[in-house]
Amino acid sequence: MTATPTQQNADSRNAVPSRPVRPLEFLSFTLGQEEYGIDIQKVQELRGYDAVTRIANAPEYIKGVVNLRGIIVPIIDMRIKFQLGAPTYDQFTVVIVLNIGGRVVGMVVDSVSDVITLSAEQIKPAPEMGAVLDTDYLIGLGTLDERMLILVDIDKLMSSDEMGLVEKIAA
Repeated sequence: MTATPTQQNADSRNAVPSRPVRPLEFLSFTLGQEEYGIDIQKVQELRGYDAVTRIANAPEYIKGVVNLRGIIVPIIDMRIKFQLGAPTYDQFTVVIVLNIGGRVVGMVVDSVSDVITLSAEQIKPAPEMGAVLDTDYLIGLGTLDERMLILVDIDKLMSSDEMGLVEKIAA
């Protein structure tokens, strides 16, 4: 006996999808020779690097603050934060303006390339590096063809005790 079109539709509606996990989108950016990715949903906007107002006694990686349409936004230089050598600011330097837990923070990176969609299978856990590298802020490593992205948990990084820029986000 063959199923009627109505029965076939009911069967396909009741079928459990084999991959309930939706693909994740990451904004990819570079720091030195490495390519990183952060959740695109945390990104408010991209801006060129402008002069900042320095804040006395701020850590070196906090470049200062800018006034962004009436909101005072702290600007963090990720090259300094991750100890990747002296930063250079040129026409490719970008400030990624993030909105994390209702707080706006700017993150200076060498350049931004594109938005990458990764499935769960393309994200591998970050290897344990012991005391050499703190992997608490890493989601994992994303692989796409020949590219490998270091996926950063930007919520954890910006709300860490060390950074203290964003209130701890309730889990």
